[in-house]
Amino acid sequence: MTTEVTYRGAVYPWHCDHVGHMNVMWYVGKFDEATWNFFARLGLTPAYLRDAGRGMAAVQQNITYKRELLAGDVVEVNTSLREIGNRSIRFVHEMRDAVTGEVAAVCELTGVHIDRQARKSVAFTDAIRDCAAACLGVTDAAMA
Repeated sequence: MTTEVTYRGAVYPWHCDHVGHMNVMWYVGKFDEATWNFFARLGLTPAYLRDAGRGMAAVQQNITYKRELLAGDVVEVNTSLREIGNRSIRFVHEMRDAVTGEVAAVCELTGVHIDRQARKSVAFTDAIRDCAAACLGVTDAAMA
């Protein structure tokens, strides 16, 4: 299983709440940006989603906050694929202070590949599953 950088950014003063640290809504936003970068690397690009009438729906998201981030902190999100099924995907984001390397938050997500018109889950294409298999370092037979 490989881990790759999917987001780099900074904490701005307007990201901070009344106690001076980055508000939870911004953690979610940065994780969301990391998700779209990760999906694009798997072939779930905006063009594919538009042209094929497909979408991705988050069905579960769990965030663990490890340490606060403050205005001026530089952050990096690394993402690793944990599992890909016929219609669903599970992956983990790890947000770190890019200077100290300390883990600030971890987010585990499960998403489902959907037909946007039918509003039902559909199978990933072989190309997407093959790319995911390469990410996992496994053969197709070993995927869920």
